[in-house]
Amino acid sequence: MDYTIGTIAEIIGATLYGSPNATVRRLLTDSRSLSFPEETIFFALKTERNDGHRYIADLYKRGVRNFVVSTLPNSRHSDKQQSQNDCPDANYLLVGDTLEALGRLARLHREAFDIPLLAITGSNGKTVVKEWIYQLLSNDIAMTRSPRSYNSQIGVPLSLWNIDGRTQLAVIEAGISRHGEMERLEKMIKPTMGLLTHMGVAHQENFSSKREKVLEKLKLFKNVDILVYRKDNETVEKAVREQCHCKLFAWSTTDKAATLYVEKIDKHPDTTVVSYHYKGEVYSYTLPFIDDASIENSVFALSFALLRGFQPSTINSRMERLEPVAMRLEVKEGQHGCTLINDSYNSDIHSLEIALDFMSRRPDHNGRQRTLIISDIEQSGMTDLSLYQEVARLTQLKGIGKIIGIGPHISAHSNLFQMPNKHFFATSEDFIRSRMITDLHDEVVLLKGARHFGFERITDLLVKKVHET
Repeated sequence: MDYTIGTIAEIIGATLYGSPNATVRRLLTDSRSLSFPEETIFFALKTERNDGHRYIADLYKRGVRNFVVSTLPNSRHSDKQQSQNDCPDANYLLVGDTLEALGRLARLHREAFDIPLLAITGSNGKTVVKEWIYQLLSNDIAMTRSPRSYNSQIGVPLSLWNIDGRTQLAVIEAGISRHGEMERLEKMIKPTMGLLTHMGVAHQENFSSKREKVLEKLKLFKNVDILVYRKDNETVEKAVREQCHCKLFAWSTTDKAATLYVEKIDKHPDTTVVSYHYKGEVYSYTLPFIDDASIENSVFALSFALLRGFQPSTINSRMERLEPVAMRLEVKEGQHGCTLINDSYNSDIHSLEIALDFMSRRPDHNGRQRTLIISDIEQSGMTDLSLYQEVARLTQLKGIGKIIGIGPHISAHSNLFQMPNKHFFATSEDFIRSRMITDLHDEVVLLKGARHFGFERITDLLVKKVHET
């Protein structure tokens, strides 16, 4: 969804210095993450450690022309023309508080879409539950979700901005560390559904008690239609019953009267079988994990999938294929002097941009070639042409010198990639058989693959082996 500078100025209540006609598609709060300067608006945020206004001149040199500021550059000058001498064609939107303006813009953007939105908060498991819900549902529903752990006062607006006309369901993660933050996030997110994950001791230092922290987090759900939660925690159960006046989807391992009752958990060497009661019937699913946290997170994801009407048989078949969620990009030492960045747990255009940005910031590249090994991107909601045009633009802007595309769809659009060093294969097996892996030397390699392409095999061949005697 495109906005003009004039429209954004009206939304955030800014005084506009410059042209109202420039078009904006992207929000930027970190100058290091710039991708498409001509369609970006930069919010100059002030934090305890830094001030975004310091980076305006550099961003202007790199092509950015739209800035939300709380002070004009060279504001010691009294008239508007002098304050823009250094950046003559820049557009400045002057506001009292740039972070508040960012939130206001995100709030109005979210309100433009009448779609179901699930908000997830809790102490632990937010990102894993969000990603597993995506893995369970995204084959059937066009979903927009928070990238990685974008759950802060800055991360939530950036997540909401990704909602567009293709989105049928949004899943937004929200995290807080002190009083007052959740009320601001609730006004932005405006969730229609809520999910409260495990409540532990994380971020407890700013709250006098666990109950106080639970009550603060529940403020996110004050206007939802239904809340998913685990009722076995007495503090959580009491707070939910007091504060939440919506429908409740409660699951439990002790209360047979709960909406979903987990009757039995059987752990095997590499898998867990979870048996549960739902709507008078007994079902089970197999999970490829055995730790308690993963089991609990899987029941949260199960609960939401059932709530959305998915059949237990469908859920079970997908539970068996759940992938681990990498909380951070994995950086490993590779063969032949290569550095490997493994991000093969997520495959969408937003996570690709984040991974490429991470790659470009690596301090150890020392001029080494940047190589991208990428599979087809699935369930994007975009046409193949639009999708791979965007991928090609990102690779060019982020300085990718070599691309290895795997899959029939990206291969069919190989002509969109302008670098001379490009190679395309129908399957991962074809790439492995080509022996091209042995040609990778002294490169920074980013692996970005959809699950069924099995990029773990490629990673195993690329990573440096350590032999012990």
